[in-house]
Amino acid sequence: MEGHRKEEKTSFVQSLADPGHPVKCSPVIIDNVPLNGPTLNVLMSENFIHQSMSIIVEDAIKKATDVREKVCEWRSPEQLKELLDLELRDGAESESEILQRFKDAIRYSVKTTHPRFFNQLYAGMDPYSMVASFIIEALKPSLYTYEVAPVFTLVEEAVLKKMMELIGWKDGGDGIFNAGGSMSNMYAVNLARYRCCPDIKENGLSAAPHLVMFTSQECHYSISKAAALLGIGTKNVYAIPSDERGKMIPSALEEQILSAKSEGAVPFMVNATAGTTVLGAFDPIDEIADICEKHNLWLHVDACWGGAALVSSKHKHLLKGIHRADSVAWNPHKMLMACLQCSAFMVRDKTSLLQRCHSARASYLFQQDKFYDVSYDTGDKSVQCSRKPDAFKIWLMWKALGSRELEQRVDRALAMARYLAQEIKQREGFRLLMEPEYANICFWYIPPSLRNLPDGPELWGKLHKVAPVIKERMMKKGSMMVGYQPHGEKANFFRMIIISPQVSRQDMDFVLDEIHNLGKDL
Repeated sequence: MEGHRKEEKTSFVQSLADPGHPVKCSPVIIDNVPLNGPTLNVLMSENFIHQSMSIIVEDAIKKATDVREKVCEWRSPEQLKELLDLELRDGAESESEILQRFKDAIRYSVKTTHPRFFNQLYAGMDPYSMVASFIIEALKPSLYTYEVAPVFTLVEEAVLKKMMELIGWKDGGDGIFNAGGSMSNMYAVNLARYRCCPDIKENGLSAAPHLVMFTSQECHYSISKAAALLGIGTKNVYAIPSDERGKMIPSALEEQILSAKSEGAVPFMVNATAGTTVLGAFDPIDEIADICEKHNLWLHVDACWGGAALVSSKHKHLLKGIHRADSVAWNPHKMLMACLQCSAFMVRDKTSLLQRCHSARASYLFQQDKFYDVSYDTGDKSVQCSRKPDAFKIWLMWKALGSRELEQRVDRALAMARYLAQEIKQREGFRLLMEPEYANICFWYIPPSLRNLPDGPELWGKLHKVAPVIKERMMKKGSMMVGYQPHGEKANFFRMIIISPQVSRQDMDFVLDEIHNLGKDL
């Protein structure tokens, strides 16, 4: 009886491993490899997956979002290499060892979902977007054809339609989610060039005149990278001066366009920034659009950071005129808190310009005689082949929260930024760089030893060394993360980024107290 039960159990496990096939059959061996059944039984990994999810919930969600926990457990590269045992070997490790591996990975990683992580233009944890990410990883879809990603193809279409409505394109447009804001900006440069010189696609750079493009000196570095990657050349990116608030000066833009034309160059594109990386500045899009229309130039708006203001009736004025843009980049993984990465590139054109520019017509993917509407096969618009359905991460979150809750998140983040700015102005030893326009708060901390020095080279030279030391101390303590940088002629200052609804007024007060405690002896 006992033996019979054992045989039944074995047969059941084998049937799970090879469903639909008889348990007993003649072995098939090719090149000394048995082929009768699969060698991977996912169901046998169920216990490991359950244990893993428990660790993720406890360590990567609960602890990582607990203000009483550290933002990071800092270790030097040498120490971390020793702790993690990164070497890959011929033999497999045990399940318990693997569980410990990813516990360590979580422990020594920076907790960007922590309420006191203010270091980057993304932060916080949204549970709906996180679950969407889990679903994506479990299903492993690739968004090039409807046949392999039917749900996610329609989701992307729906999200892009909603985002284009917020931009103000009443007649819609076209678009695609892609691998980050830098990629979106590269799409814009390539598309603008294609509209100007379509022969470049087939004939290469030899078919191009001396093309030049324009952007503010405050723009994201990806604009120059795109020019380098696409063969336009970084010297052909004209940096337009910005005013004291970091906004592009329209008159300077037109002056440089006319100058470039007089030198025989062919201007083809202007990049405006809605929410600059450091100062959070918004270029005057309406005035720039007037100039672009006058000179027949493609207007791209890099709204990767500032695009979220479009969901707020109180703050959407920051992007006044964006409906006049030819293309827009917008990253919901920033202020809207979708999981990384979630980046949309949208164009106002409805003549399949995006498709014509990037299409390669791969016959093994984009057959035109399929049994369904092949207009839903969007992969030929992309420079990627494999492409994750990133739109699902913002779609599920948007469905769960609604537009009103997203609007409240944006409004609260900007209100919190105003609160911090007020506190900085009232505290001895703190100096605001400028009143924040968005969620970037830039300020200096002046230690007691420097407070009697007059403004001048001595003060600024010494102050330049303060922020890096305080940053090192906060990282090693793990209490919080705030970025710093120089800017033009200005000495190093702190740049706080406020996003997460987990953040409270008490966290703002803590940041200022902690900076003082970490730097008062300098």
